[in-house]
Amino acid sequence: MEKLMKQFVKSSIITSTILVILGILLVFQSETTVMTISYIIGGILVAVGALALIRYVRNAQGPEFRNELDIIYGIVTIIFGIIVIKSYQAVASIIPIVIGIGIIISSAGKLNYAFQLKANQNELWKTTMVISIISTICGIILLFNPFKAALGIMKIIGIFIIIYAILDLISTIAIKSSVVRIHKAVEETITDAEVVSENDTTEKKPKRKKK
Repeated sequence: MEKLMKQFVKSSIITSTILVILGILLVFQSETTVMTISYIIGGILVAVGALALIRYVRNAQGPEFRNELDIIYGIVTIIFGIIVIKSYQAVASIIPIVIGIGIIISSAGKLNYAFQLKANQNELWKTTMVISIISTICGIILLFNPFKAALGIMKIIGIFIIIYAILDLISTIAIKSSVVRIHKAVEETITDAEVVSENDTTEKKPKRKKK
């Protein structure tokens, strides 16, 4: 349990840090950041398509089974990658949707944990629930994108991402402290039970009669 919690906290801190950096870049370097993201996504697509074509050519020259779909998949993926690189403004309209979906999924998990805390009568459920609701609202706003210009809203999107990342970090710390507190309480209960059991065993031992 402790190991899983450490992994969860570490993963959450890394994710929040990356999102904060992304948010700051979107606020201060919107167009450059979107172009960089487009180049990375487009480059990956081109590389995947090229690998599919290489696999097709290699299989065509050897005894291995040749999949005709490889050449179609490779060409289509390369073309799509080039389009993504060239049309980075179109990618700007997709980024809020992808990030919004991710935020909503993450917030739903935290909201579920808030109900678990409430069931266990833990006071932290209120803080966790409020943070989850605010995070969900941020995700919904990004998902439905009520703004008009794609690149023009990148600064606003960056602010929403930073807000979510900070709230997620606060929620993670709250969850960690709650789990640690519960774990310590369980350990103390077990220890007390063992002490009581040992005392009962000692009292029940028959006394030897003196000869």
